[in-house]
Amino acid sequence: MEKVNVKEKLNQFSEHWQPKIIGELNESHVKVARLKGEFVWHSHDSEDEMFYVIEGELKICFREREVTLKKDEFIIVPRGVDHKPVAEQEVQVMLIEAKTTVNTGNIRNERTVENPEII
Repeated sequence: MEKVNVKEKLNQFSEHWQPKIIGELNESHVKVARLKGEFVWHSHDSEDEMFYVIEGELKICFREREVTLKKDEFIIVPRGVDHKPVAEQEVQVMLIEAKTTVNTGNIRNERTVENPEII
């Protein structure tokens, strides 16, 4: 059992849309990521996904509405729900999701991270 300094973990990388694993909880990964720009529309057939904003502002687009998250706010996107994260400026987020979750869900493209790095 070791404590984790989230800011120190975030300072270890600068690339966007490349989640890094910083912990494990039951059958879930705790990840951090830097986001900037628009992501791809996608869904996760079998997993819920939690976005917690550490710094910045993140818009989560859903087919029927948009939700804007600010620092210290989070949202849980239920499995099967189409969504697209958008970050006008860089955002730092923590993700809590099943170990089986692939960042692009049901889509495979150049932003797909099959096996995130553990930092």
